[in-house]
Amino acid sequence: MDRPIDCLVCGAELQYRDTSVPMSCSYCGSEHQSTVDCSEGHFICDSCHSLSAIDLIQTYCLNSDSIDVFGMADMLMNNPAFHMHGPEHHFLVPAVLLTAYYNIIGHQEEKEQKLAEARKRAFRVPGGFCGTHGSCGAGIGTGMYISLILESTPLAQEEWGLSNRMTAQSLATLGRVGGPRCCKRTTFLSLNEAVAFTEEHLHTDLGRMIGKRCSHHELNRECIGRKCPFFPRE
Repeated sequence: MDRPIDCLVCGAELQYRDTSVPMSCSYCGSEHQSTVDCSEGHFICDSCHSLSAIDLIQTYCLNSDSIDVFGMADMLMNNPAFHMHGPEHHFLVPAVLLTAYYNIIGHQEEKEQKLAEARKRAFRVPGGFCGTHGSCGAGIGTGMYISLILESTPLAQEEWGLSNRMTAQSLATLGRVGGPRCCKRTTFLSLNEAVAFTEEHLHTDLGRMIGKRCSHHELNRECIGRKCPFFPRE
């Protein structure tokens, strides 16, 4: 079951005007005349409205100037194209990290190239990988991110080591929290580890996840409740 929302960005109620006005798509940035946006001012063009989750990630990240890793991930996961669980999260993790990193250092052409490569690599990590290979795709996504940033290869030295250390750090945290599956929990935990790792080893601040609370728990039959660090607290 997907989230029953109006606005695909924030879930706010849609509002309809008598006449069309210029609007900028919140995902791709294209300009359109429309009579529909949400009460918070978000507008989604028809093309983006019909994208798959994978295409949505790539389109949004290519056009985004955001440096808010967690905000980008949360907004994309709120879109009905995203399932509660699924391999789209394996691309989401490296995509938002690459987007924030390259938006900070200002290399937009490189961002485009790295996003395209991340999409290819993430496709090789199928759904259910976490339960059958002992390696959650969200955690692997953080290693993809570091390997892409550092342009690691099997013959690299420090880059090879850092990429594997990144994946190991993410998977260790996921393992400590434990199962069963939750692609939202593993995404936020993995992003948190990648942000800390980036600051320590690449000396780039991607921000912090402060007081993040999950808005997806009611859709997850396997939710671990208060054992999850993102479960809402009173």
